[in-house]
Amino acid sequence: MAEFTLPQNSKITKGEQINAANGASRTKTFKVYRWNPDDEDNPRLDEYTIDLNKCGPMVLDALIHIKDDVDQSLTFRRSCREGICGSCAMNIDGTNTLACTKAIDDVSGDVKITPLPHMPVVKDLVPDLNHVYAQYTSIEPWLKTDSPAPGRERLQTDVDSTLLNGADGNGPAGCILCFCCSTSCPSYWWNGDRFLGPAILLQAYRWIADSRDEATGERLDALEDPFRLYRCHTIMNCTNTCPKGLNPAKAIAEIKKLMAMRR
Repeated sequence: MAEFTLPQNSKITKGEQINAANGASRTKTFKVYRWNPDDEDNPRLDEYTIDLNKCGPMVLDALIHIKDDVDQSLTFRRSCREGICGSCAMNIDGTNTLACTKAIDDVSGDVKITPLPHMPVVKDLVPDLNHVYAQYTSIEPWLKTDSPAPGRERLQTDVDSTLLNGADGNGPAGCILCFCCSTSCPSYWWNGDRFLGPAILLQAYRWIADSRDEATGERLDALEDPFRLYRCHTIMNCTNTCPKGLNPAKAIAEIKKLMAMRR
């Protein structure tokens, strides 16, 4: 019989309420997912009310302020703070995005922050990325050639370069592997063990489309599988949520088109 409720130990409970605003005039409450693998407690949502004048304008600024000045046990990933590294990807106000580029003022009311969905959690807001990194390795994301190496770098025409980078800078080479798209995809939720998901397929297309790469046939052969590629049903969640404005759904469609053309 189908079970439509979460197991008891997976249900999110109400957590602590911490008011660190100290009577400030500009305040905001952040409801943050907390889970510690070292104890047997259920995950919970802790509420932190902070003075917005004590942090920068982005959600990541608020999290850093909370960790530095309110609760040092809070755990999350972050690095560049400029939307380049993808480290601080999380679900904010119901949408997968980057905490460093998500403005606090874009969220009306309390800000709910949880880890990327449908991924194992290491601790608090940190998802386990081992599986998606293994999938990334499987597409061999490096330049593959049989011809002798030239005396200088392998050149591209402007047209070939634009195919990778996009005329607006939003081409497949712009992917930062934040995995906001894959964790927004229902097909990946249910078939993530075999379906590569939009992030990895976008990266696969980046090498297929690269005019300097000489392994297009080999790369297409590796994707010719009922699950690895064809579990994509063009729902478009991936494109809608991408914080870099990329179009993984289009890249997947281009791979399918190349598959059809060579038959």
